[in-house]
Amino acid sequence: MKISVVICVYTEDRWEDIRAAVRSVRDQRRTPHEIILVVDHNPDLHLRLKREYPDVVVVENTHQKGLSGGKNTGAEIATGDVVAYLDDDAVAEPGWLEALEEGFQTPSVVGVGGLTRPLWATGRRPRWFPEEFDWTVGCTYRGMPTVRAPIRNVMGGNAAFRREVVGGVGGFHTGIGRSVQGRKSRPLGCEETEFCIRLSQRRPGSVMLFEPGAVIGHKVPAPRMGFAYFRSRCYAEGLSKALVASSVGTEDGLSSERSYATKTLPLGVLRGVGAALRGDLAGLGRAGAIVVGLAWTAWGYAVGTARLRLGRS
Repeated sequence: MKISVVICVYTEDRWEDIRAAVRSVRDQRRTPHEIILVVDHNPDLHLRLKREYPDVVVVENTHQKGLSGGKNTGAEIATGDVVAYLDDDAVAEPGWLEALEEGFQTPSVVGVGGLTRPLWATGRRPRWFPEEFDWTVGCTYRGMPTVRAPIRNVMGGNAAFRREVVGGVGGFHTGIGRSVQGRKSRPLGCEETEFCIRLSQRRPGSVMLFEPGAVIGHKVPAPRMGFAYFRSRCYAEGLSKALVASSVGTEDGLSSERSYATKTLPLGVLRGVGAALRGDLAGLGRAGAIVVGLAWTAWGYAVGTARLRLGRS
């Protein structure tokens, strides 16, 4: 199986991160078919990368500015059987591609997502930060499977798809995620969620698989370790979920979120309070953060839904 690795990049501020990402792909036990760097409308970065990596496919995003456009460009350029996506601020462990390929051994599997661990800028998790909300920093969170299992959608920074299915269902939606209305200050997302649900709807029987052996580390800079970012990311997630539900329907668009909100989060609150009673006072902070995170996400969803309704009226 030939695997094309796509890394979408957009700013020279992440130059060292990009280099680390590329190096981690080159160091894989399973050699990639090709490495593709998709540059998001940044001519200077495009030129610099072409000079730095003459043996890597370096292309400009030919679609709308944003992560979805970059992913679509990468899938169109790729010549492998599978397209694997890695964030530009992440590093893959040596067995990453090997584990992703293992997940595709069953023909019904069209997408495989791996385990993403946070690499905190300070070297340690903030004591108030609940594991249930690691998705706010692009990482695998408490509530996801811990073993290989089918899931509704993979996480975009550590995922692979059979190449033909990406274009076959229209690619990633450029109206969802960080390309929405040019609001670069708002940490939107969910383009991979909408894509996976749409793919499953159009191709019944398709399976998305979580493969915990496909491990990457995702860098979490200091500004994203603060409560202000946590709160804004939750609100933005709510806005994004409203767009997803509008695109694929509320039933499928919120199926996983219902279980997460009614089972995973209440258990997280109890876990935090229990830790506080055992002497870990930071447990109260984690419990409080779960409550605030859920409230801000729900508020974002309500605002996003209202905006969509007003837009249609």
